[in-house]
Amino acid sequence: MSDLLYPIKWLSKASAGDRVAYELRMRIISGKIESGTVLSENKLAADFSVSRSPVRDALKVLASERIIRLERMGAVVVGLSKRDIQEIYDVRLLIETFVFERLVRMERQDLVRELSKVLEMMKIAIKYKDADEFSYQDVLFHETIIRSIDHGYVSMMWQNLKPVMESFILLSMRQRIDEDIEDFDRILANHALYIEAIETGDRKRMIASLHQNFDDVQEVEDLSKLGENTPTSKRSESGR
Repeated sequence: MSDLLYPIKWLSKASAGDRVAYELRMRIISGKIESGTVLSENKLAADFSVSRSPVRDALKVLASERIIRLERMGAVVVGLSKRDIQEIYDVRLLIETFVFERLVRMERQDLVRELSKVLEMMKIAIKYKDADEFSYQDVLFHETIIRSIDHGYVSMMWQNLKPVMESFILLSMRQRIDEDIEDFDRILANHALYIEAIETGDRKRMIASLHQNFDDVQEVEDLSKLGENTPTSKRSESGR
């Protein structure tokens, strides 16, 4: 399939089913595959040059994320509404709030050093206008915080949330780097606040930095646009 939206370099260790799922997820969330579209297993297998088995695996994953619905006639694209998007961010906020509460009682210097390294990589990505690398480092930044408390079930929740969240971030950062690159100064500043708050161990400062990041008006507007840009017309489609 040509014109892939998901970064190929991120798929080196992915299974065939995962490759299909990552790309279809991006196409659905971006609106390139419309809500109401019927996805054919045979056509998708041909488009991705795989057998039907990986396609079935991919569709099961996307159904578990509630962005498609499995029916006898095939898979029907549901997409994500504004409410769905907001609820996903609500769960992420709950996770990171819980993590910050645990961090208050932990040794944090190693974490601060790791986050500082990631932040430097984010700055380099902006210098070279590499939205995909910035997105990768952005996700890594938050994942590093979450993994630091070594909580199995919290990590499991994050891993379930990560694929859709990653798609949001990729699409948003690609748009921003073309249209509003100056906005990355604000994004970098917000991440620096995270590090400062974690380093001090001040609970109030941690929560304040968390909400400053999540309550950012521009970020919410971008997420709303993703929801609004998903068409609602119905048609039969292979996923291209």
